[in-house]
Amino acid sequence: MSQIGKKLIDIPDNVKIDLQDTQISISKDNKELFCRLHPEVKVVVEDSTIRLDRINDEKKSKELHGLLRSLIYNMIIGVTEGFQKELNLVGVGYTVENKGNFLLLNLGYSHPIYFEKPDGIEFDSPNNTTIIIKGIDNQLVGDVAAKIRELRKPEPYKGKGIKYKNEYIRKKAGKTVGGAA
Repeated sequence: MSQIGKKLIDIPDNVKIDLQDTQISISKDNKELFCRLHPEVKVVVEDSTIRLDRINDEKKSKELHGLLRSLIYNMIIGVTEGFQKELNLVGVGYTVENKGNFLLLNLGYSHPIYFEKPDGIEFDSPNNTTIIIKGIDNQLVGDVAAKIRELRKPEPYKGKGIKYKNEYIRKKAGKTVGGAA
């Protein structure tokens, strides 16, 4: 049996669970997330816990069992606490500025880059080299962070670029100049 799928999910206070045949919606205050359910996994809501059961032991069912449990758990964490990722800009002249619905990025190119804020995402920049991406959908937060990082990945020789907060960039040695006579 799936080690993750068989864990029970606790439902915090003030979180509403609306379970239908094909989808589950989790809401708290004005925050609401939806997830489509697969017919091979049965979701059971009891008192203040959620349990997921497989209908059969086929490979597909086993894969979906743990996946759906993780998705539902992330939805509950998202509506109660939210998710965030922090990106750091490393390099001379690399800056970020929050301009309403856009993020203005200067990344060493000949032009500034305007990154539009998707729905459900908030940008925060405490200084001009840090971006904090916040939202209730874990997948969307990670996707936006990856797209911003893709604009200028960290390069291995000087370490310049956009990196995650705790990411370590392994630096390579550059070319060495031939020995002087």
